[in-house]
Order: sequence, then C-alpha cells, then structure tokens
Amino acid sequence: MTISNPDPKTPIDVLIVDDDPLVLDLLGMTLDSFGLTFLPAQNGREAIDLLKTNSFSLVISDMMMPEVDGMELLKHIKTNYPRTGVIVVTGYTGIFSYTDVIRAGASDFISKPFNADELEAKINRLQREQKMLNDLEHLSNCDPLTDLYNRRTFDARLEEEVRRAFRQNYPIFLLMIDVDHFKTFNDLYGHQAGDQVLTDIGRILKKCTRQDVDLLFRYGGDEFAVFIPYLTRPQAIKVGERILEFFAASPYTQTGLSLGLAQFTQIGDSLNRVIADTITRADRALYRAKNQGRNRLVCDQLNLTASNSEFQENDQFSSDKPELS
Repeated sequence: MTISNPDPKTPIDVLIVDDDPLVLDLLGMTLDSFGLTFLPAQNGREAIDLLKTNSFSLVISDMMMPEVDGMELLKHIKTNYPRTGVIVVTGYTGIFSYTDVIRAGASDFISKPFNADELEAKINRLQREQKMLNDLEHLSNCDPLTDLYNRRTFDARLEEEVRRAFRQNYPIFLLMIDVDHFKTFNDLYGHQAGDQVLTDIGRILKKCTRQDVDLLFRYGGDEFAVFIPYLTRPQAIKVGERILEFFAASPYTQTGLSLGLAQFTQIGDSLNRVIADTITRADRALYRAKNQGRNRLVCDQLNLTASNSEFQENDQFSSDKPELS
C-alpha cells in the first residue's frame, strides 16, 4: 500500500478580495507593479475557499460584500490563519471605524480610492514586521548549530502532530538517532570537530527526508529525532536506511549512527500515554541497536503487520560505505 502525503499549500504573496471587478483589476495591477504575486476573490466565501488551498502572507479585503462581509472574513482569517496579515480597504469608513477593524485583528486600514504609494508603504511595513517575527520564531524554535528544530519545539509539536495523524487516520513514526562513540570522538579531535559532525548530521537529515513534511529535531547533545508521517513501515525503514548510507559516506569513520524506529499507535484513550510509550519504545530500539554493534537501525515490533512480516524481532539494518550522490 502506498500512502501519499497531502500537497503543500501554494505560497502566494497576497489575496485581494473585493466584489467590484474594477477595484480588483486596479489592485491587481498595483500589486503587479510592486512585484508581488496575488490571487483575486470576488467575495468573502470565495476568499475562504482560496485560503484553504493557498498560503498567503497578506490579505487585502473590502469590507462591504454580499454573503460573507469583510468583518466576517477578517475574523475567520485571524482565527484560522493568525500569521496572515490583513489590510482593510473600504470606502465606507462610517460603517466600520479604524478602531473596529484593528480590534478585530486587521494589521492596517486604507480608504478608497487608495493611494498606491501609501499601499506600498503599508505592505512593506507588514513584510518587515513578519520577517522580524519569523526570525524571532526561528531563534526560539531552532538549534543554532544544526538549524534543526530544538527540544522545546519537539515537546510543543509532538502532541499536535500525533493528534492530527490519529484524527486523519494516517501513520506516523518516530525515528530516534544517536551518534556512536561521540564522546570518544570529541576527546580525540576536540569539540569544534564534534560540532562539525553534528552540523553535517543535520545536513544529512535534511537531504534524506521530505522538506515541509518530515520534522527534524536536535533532541539533545548528540541525539536527534525525526517525525515521519504518511509513510508505511517499510517506507519509514527506507528513510532510516538512507540516513545510515549517507552518514557512512561521510569522512567520520570513527563514528556511526544508531537508530531506533517506532510507530505511534492508538491504544486506549490517553494520548499522553501513547506518546510516552512510543518515545520509550523508540529509545529501547535505539539501545538495542547500540547493544547489537551500533551503526544500524532497529525497529520496535509493536503492531508488526502481515504486510511487512518479513521484518522479524530485533530486525537490524547496518550500512556499508556507499558514495554520496
């Protein structure tokens, strides 16, 4: 069975929403002159549909529209897409005041007929603010050495990712990774060389996994973790094998990687218990890999199915030294 992951949303700079085709055309030409990509929507309902399938940095919306008006759309965006900025454009300033729209979550307000220079200045300001927020979030969530997510983010994302997988009924695996003989390597070659090993492992993990699908973490010290959703068990094993192969092709012949793989399995009603149990099983599989000679992948055997019954208890996958492709 092949399980495919959903296509990521298409990134677009701006969604423009107005029930007046002339205003839509004018806004579109203006944004095009700024070098921005955009999609038009003629009402709030159409905008909501476009938000489901595209990732917008900014929404520029009229307020007075049929069916779903600008205020309803604004509230929907701030509830479901809180990182998306909203600039309200309207000629009916007496109905919705500046205070009304800002309190509802709008980033800014501009009146019709709009001035292109003013609109560009407001967009530029929002883009600068969004970049600052993104940079701060990156510093907070990522390990500065490897540029992978840190342990804090692992703890924050774990329940969210597992809950989503159970709700949407797709498999999700936890791959735990530990560097073999890392302390000895540090003692022999120094901590700068050890840092380079960790940095290169981060690079290998990015190369061997799916961008924007798998989640990569520096779990702590010389230990790493990967969330692998949407794949079958044999496919998840292939991910681990590929990591072993790429590391074996690195110059760090004095070290290796031990990997433990476990699937999050819905047993009982307690999600926290499922999570704790899966981490324990992945850790135990990792330590079995260490005990069986290191530099290999060992799979936890809970819920081993007939479709992959060729993998027996304590299955192990070691790696020779192929060339990097």
